[in-house]
Amino acid sequence: MYSIIKHLHSGIRWLLLIALIWAIYDAYNKWKSSIAYNKEHSRPSFLAFVLAHTQLLIGIILFFITPRITQSEGMMKDKVMRFFAVEHPTMMLIALGLITIGYLQAKRNQNGLAFKKIFWYYLIALIIILVSIPWPFQQYTSGWF
Repeated sequence: MYSIIKHLHSGIRWLLLIALIWAIYDAYNKWKSSIAYNKEHSRPSFLAFVLAHTQLLIGIILFFITPRITQSEGMMKDKVMRFFAVEHPTMMLIALGLITIGYLQAKRNQNGLAFKKIFWYYLIALIIILVSIPWPFQQYTSGWF
């Protein structure tokens, strides 16, 4: 079960990254073209929004079933355990909050600034996500998928 959830979480990561890049590119173009915000024009940002929340739900399940995190006295001294128990979830929750705020503010404003908000909130969230992913070249023993 753990292996399936872990691979699902890792696979959706790539979909989310692609969706975020697409949403940022799309929002930038629509912001610079002064296109009014509506449901039809917000599909890329909505897709990124949905994938981010799906990733959160799978991540919460993974958090509670992973063997990487054990409640022990020296947990915070272990770099890998601290990353998976504290650093990764905290940064991802911040990124998810930014995606949610950006999407909801754009949906409420529906004016020329809507795509500007999506662009900036999603861009900052993407940077936080890229920094917080356990890449294979780091020392967290994670793979590309």
